[in-house]
Amino acid sequence: MATYAIGDVQGCHQPLLRLLDTLRFDPAADRLWFAGDLVNRGPESLQVLRFVRGLGERAVTVLGNHDLHLLAVSEGVRKALRKDSLGAILEAPDRGELLGWLRRQPLAYRGTHFEHVMVHAGIPPQWSIEDTLARSREVEATLQGPLYRDFLHHMYGNFPDTWDERLEGFERLRLITNYLTRMRFCAADGKLDLDNKSPPADANPGFAPWYAHAQRRSAGVPVVFGHWAALEGRAERADVHALDTGCVWGGRLRAMRLEDGALFHCDC
Repeated sequence: MATYAIGDVQGCHQPLLRLLDTLRFDPAADRLWFAGDLVNRGPESLQVLRFVRGLGERAVTVLGNHDLHLLAVSEGVRKALRKDSLGAILEAPDRGELLGWLRRQPLAYRGTHFEHVMVHAGIPPQWSIEDTLARSREVEATLQGPLYRDFLHHMYGNFPDTWDERLEGFERLRLITNYLTRMRFCAADGKLDLDNKSPPADANPGFAPWYAHAQRRSAGVPVVFGHWAALEGRAERADVHALDTGCVWGGRLRAMRLEDGALFHCDC
């Protein structure tokens, strides 16, 4: 029995199957953690959603920014972008079941058999793991509640850009969502730089990768995350594991075995 954390699939179903063949994945015994962005930009988003949902309790996933974008487009609160590849999902006969399942997934996950925590993008320096899980639950409750369409309508935007416990309503939920699903660079006080998608060496003055701040309260707990293909799988921290190795951009799809940290790849 083994547990594997897998980086951004983004609709790349065939590479995912090849990676699972490399792992000799046994759905009767093994377990998969997906670091978000199951869909979009790749050619087979519908097949990926069906496959992961079909694994039932053998798989867990956190929501990424592309997964949330799919939900917003499906509800008509956001127009599809030119580069989106979501049409097959939106036209599928099982669209309702798939989107309902996706809407019930968390933004942060901590398993029962590992100390690892999984998010799509990152954890701001001033949040502990307990803070992260609690604030994730705030967004999850809204997504699964009667105001979820209103939340999707207000989800987009880069402000507020710095955490304040006094934040309320959709501004609070938007910032939590941006931290967990969009963040790459931030300042020591958690101020976000959402425009910069470059490698860490190209950080703007006053900003650094979210995991690089000395006073990071989540330090010491292993965090697995995706989202940042420009890292090329290298976060250079013993307790931070970058899984997005750019499959949809012609790179590789990565899996990490949580029991021992071993890495496995499939060319895409």
